[in-house]
Amino acid sequence: MRLLKVATCNLNQWGMDFDSNTQRIKDSIVIAKQSGAVIRLGPELELTGYGCEDHFLELDTVTHAWECLKDILVGDLTDGIVCSIGMPIIKDSERYNCQVLCLNRKILMIRPKMWLANDGNYRELRWFTAWKPRDHLVDFQLPSEIAEALGQTSVPFGYGFLKFKDTAISAEVCEELFTPTPPHSELALNGVEVFMNASGSHHQLRKLDVRLRAFIDATHTRGGVYMYSNHQGCDGGRLYYDGCACVVVNGDLIAQGSQFSLKDVEVVVAQMDLDMVASLRGSVSSFQEQASCKTKVPSVEVPYSLCVPFNLKHRLSIPLKIKYHSPEEEIAFGPGCWLWDYLRRSGASGFLLPLSGGADSSSVAAIVGCMCQLVVKEITNGDEQVKVDAIRIGNYKDGQYPTDSREFAKRIFYTVFMGSENSSDMTRSRAKVLADEIGSWHLDLFIDGVVSAFLSLFQTLTGKRPCYKVDGGSNVENLSLQNIQARIRMVLAFMLASLMPWVHNKPGFYLVLGSSNVDEGLRGYLTKYDCSAADINPIGSISKQDLRTFLRWAAVHLGYSSLAEIEAAPPTAELEPIRSNYTQLDEVDMGMTYEELSVYGRLRKIFRCGPVSMFQNLCYRWGGRLTPSQVAEKVKHFFKYYSINRHKMTVLTPSYHAESYSPEDNRFDLRQFLYNVRWPYQFRKIDELVSELDVKDIVHQEGDHVAAVPVSESVGGMGVAAAGSGNPKVGF
Repeated sequence: MRLLKVATCNLNQWGMDFDSNTQRIKDSIVIAKQSGAVIRLGPELELTGYGCEDHFLELDTVTHAWECLKDILVGDLTDGIVCSIGMPIIKDSERYNCQVLCLNRKILMIRPKMWLANDGNYRELRWFTAWKPRDHLVDFQLPSEIAEALGQTSVPFGYGFLKFKDTAISAEVCEELFTPTPPHSELALNGVEVFMNASGSHHQLRKLDVRLRAFIDATHTRGGVYMYSNHQGCDGGRLYYDGCACVVVNGDLIAQGSQFSLKDVEVVVAQMDLDMVASLRGSVSSFQEQASCKTKVPSVEVPYSLCVPFNLKHRLSIPLKIKYHSPEEEIAFGPGCWLWDYLRRSGASGFLLPLSGGADSSSVAAIVGCMCQLVVKEITNGDEQVKVDAIRIGNYKDGQYPTDSREFAKRIFYTVFMGSENSSDMTRSRAKVLADEIGSWHLDLFIDGVVSAFLSLFQTLTGKRPCYKVDGGSNVENLSLQNIQARIRMVLAFMLASLMPWVHNKPGFYLVLGSSNVDEGLRGYLTKYDCSAADINPIGSISKQDLRTFLRWAAVHLGYSSLAEIEAAPPTAELEPIRSNYTQLDEVDMGMTYEELSVYGRLRKIFRCGPVSMFQNLCYRWGGRLTPSQVAEKVKHFFKYYSINRHKMTVLTPSYHAESYSPEDNRFDLRQFLYNVRWPYQFRKIDELVSELDVKDIVHQEGDHVAAVPVSESVGGMGVAAAGSGNPKVGF
């Protein structure tokens, strides 16, 4: 037997925070060594933090990374343990994303990333160059200070692996795993038994299975040990890196770390018998045949042994059942952990949320409540860093600290119901009850006096006073009156966030939380600079459908029972007067349902459909209940208002990224914001297709029809509800 113990980790790094990043790396190495591990794997670009973005273009960033690496290597931390440490490195005039492989205070080799992530939220080609040579290693001259400190002048640099006396190991960096021909496939044929994947992978709803299946597939047929390390937390931007460090052997998961956690350092340890890898490979004839005629990959000889022989004192790790969170748990824990990182690192003393009593703002309130529960739980479990942060943020004195989530929420969370003459008693009551369940400091006010002052000023200036549509006003008047209310609420929210801590003799300021969802952003169903304009938004990339499911879950599992009633209520902005014959409803205003919006969003972003191809797809998917002409009208309606309101995405509050069809303009969904909203060419092509389909339908005998996908089937497996009606709300 060749027994090998390895350690991989989740680290909560912070972009450009070199001191803390280095300390967390050191802590993880110490824990790994204490466990008896001889390999320690850390996340991609762990010294700098993954999310530095254009800071990677600064020479200082690379220099500081080298200085921190020297600090790690000059001591005894790497004695007896192979450490893979991620950092940017400049060779000649090119900048590379690298894993530095170290042992016994020396650098064994530097492995630059060969395939860079450059889609969605990733722009690695903006900052790094992909390493091209695959048939040889080159000498890399170490910076003079590093060379002097380590007693090395140069190290091997490039694509290759380390060949120890008793095994061979290699790095595979994040995106490389997901390429059509990943490096591990030919490395396995060259005898590499341990693959170390350093990653910077962010959370996205329902994404974890894709990642874990890739690790399993990498070793299921070709054998091997696959180690995976990831960042975990908010490192300064919209993304939450969702950890889940793990170890897979021959297709079996034998160790798995947490996906969501408040811990700064989590080390996952596993022990395996490498003879099991050799045995599997030797039993697969096709592997043997391909290995006999493989393309040779360069290697570095290391005269050192990593394995130990058979010994009953060493227990082997056994296969585990993969742990997945439900989407509802992901919505609770992911944004909850992201909010905690943002709060403790921003210097703020808490959050303020305009709480309307509707589904969206109530979802945000529940997530903050979940965050408070997580904080108290981690303190109870003995996490000293969470305790220190909570004492500082909650302004605890005399050795006190949070022991109850509701009490903690009272200290760090303000909610405010900003009602008007258009608000119902039901939403006001729901907001108050939910605030009490969570424990927030709740304020209840009415803005009618401020609205009236604005209207009086306008009347003084123009001699006219606008009226709501139900009172005989025009669409322009109706929309303007709604927007006045929405924007007043935004101004009041920021005023309260800055002054309420002062009122209660608390230090610091509060962060304003937004509560618009991804579907409203896509459609533009929000007022520019209303309560969607905030400091951060934990649900801005989550669909209405998922939020409603989350509310039902949270009513039971978080203990906020009022959420069930909130979820059951029809969504309404409550910006127009309530009459016996009229109640404002979101889906009527938009002219489409939230379920349809999700379909449009997935087709537009994930399947890259323009108006014509979206029409063609929906003719199949909705053809069982809608005519081509009806489908055409729906597609035109969506693209018209999507393009009218696209400019709002340029000022969208920074939002937690959770959904693959997010319309967020800053990083993820890069498109123009000034459109010809008539889409003359595209809509004309749709009309031509409708005419052709109508002609074909006429010549068909009665009873014949075009085959259609059943109504229950749609993009991504979603069902499609009936269309909404009524006049759309532009919402400028």
